Amino acid sequence: MDSRGSELAVGPAREDALPASATTAVKIVVVGGFGVGKTTLVGSVSEIRPLTTEETMTEVSVGVDDVRGVEQKDATTVAMDFGRISINEQLVLYLFGTPGQQRFWFLWTGLFEGALGAVVLVDTRRLEASFDVLGRLEDGGVPFIVAVNVFPDAPNHPLDDVRAALDLPATVPIVACDARSRASSRDTLLALMRYLYRLSTQSAAPVAASAATE
Repeated sequence: MDSRGSELAVGPAREDALPASATTAVKIVVVGGFGVGKTTLVGSVSEIRPLTTEETMTEVSVGVDDVRGVEQKDATTVAMDFGRISINEQLVLYLFGTPGQQRFWFLWTGLFEGALGAVVLVDTRRLEASFDVLGRLEDGGVPFIVAVNVFPDAPNHPLDDVRAALDLPATVPIVACDARSRASSRDTLLALMRYLYRLSTQSAAPVAASAATE
């Protein structure tokens, strides 16, 4: 075997290597119902070649997976998607996209372990597919924002109407997102980071006030 060839095969490609300036890494999860664009978002925003686990859908899924509204979809994530984006020279986000079908939700526990927060992608043509997802995040106490993915043939509802339909608390941010666009997907992640920062400062304020009175 050519030792030079084996050395080249070890480790990540140069363009995939973690920047030397990175000091903080944060795990973010992208969730949502089947076919809402999670793989697309991770792929569009990732600065490295994304890892995907998409498999071709077969007749076995007929009657098992609800494909109403996404009948043209012929592949599905069966484990996870993975990507990475540097917010600045020090902060790096690791992105994990979850499978949308309920039969793969047993994988969520591991994917959410250590996650700081989540982006919930929704499709206005199939809002009902998001109800169980939102319920699981609320039950697990995972901070999240909602991103309404823009599909060409989807109804264009005001975000306040979507909030009402999803029964979202006023404190949870909701934004519009085009998962195909790197800039739009990046802005969605920044919205989540701003929300997480606001939550952290709010939780720190009572602690500081308590310490000041002692």
